Amino acid sequence: MDAVVVRDLVVERGRRRVLQDLSFAVPPGQVTGLLGPSGSGKSTLMRAVVGVQRVRSGQVTVLGEPAGSPGLRTRVGYVTQAPSVYADLTVRENARYFAALYGRGAREADAALADVGLHEAASQLVGNLSGGQRGRASLACALVGEPELLVLDEPTVGLDPVLRVELWERFAGLAAAGTTLLVSSHVMDEAARCDRLLLLRDGALLADTTPARLRADGRSDDLEQAFLTLVRASEAAAA
Repeated sequence: MDAVVVRDLVVERGRRRVLQDLSFAVPPGQVTGLLGPSGSGKSTLMRAVVGVQRVRSGQVTVLGEPAGSPGLRTRVGYVTQAPSVYADLTVRENARYFAALYGRGAREADAALADVGLHEAASQLVGNLSGGQRGRASLACALVGEPELLVLDEPTVGLDPVLRVELWERFAGLAAAGTTLLVSSHVMDEAARCDRLLLLRDGALLADTTPARLRADGRSDDLEQAFLTLVRASEAAAA
């Protein structure tokens, strides 16, 4: 069974159509990358998947249930672009608080902090952390619940290259252990680390593909150049 199934999804904001009749499926146990330029609708789509976005029409099914169903609260982890942690608590206190919400203990909280490289910063107040560290603290609070589906909205923004690589290695390990990940990015070199790719452009699904197929279809080993080739082809077809 697919982890996420989207059928004929339309989202409007005022008179503007933000998502244009999207249909796709996200297979389980893989890293699916949601890529596209800023303003393409990535965050809106992720909000629809976790059930916090008002939609005009269409259906979103997550782990066999309608998106946003109460039964999904402990099965889906969601990390937004803005860190969702408490600034007046320490990193460890945040992790253990969220662990308690999921019925987990201190051991799981400490393990989640170690997974994102924050073990040494565990006693620091979140309000004193850098932006990248706050993002990792949010990720740890999502990981501690061991969700079946992990939805990550541009989790590597503001991180140095070493930490970006370490996080993507962690994502691959989670997928290998059976977790499904939906990860958004506007950095095309991160596409190579995904099993599957959903490419968005102006709220429309430009391609549902893999890195290898994108290179072949775009006639370039450079994924960014291959993406641009597909964009130009779609514009030419629409003209």
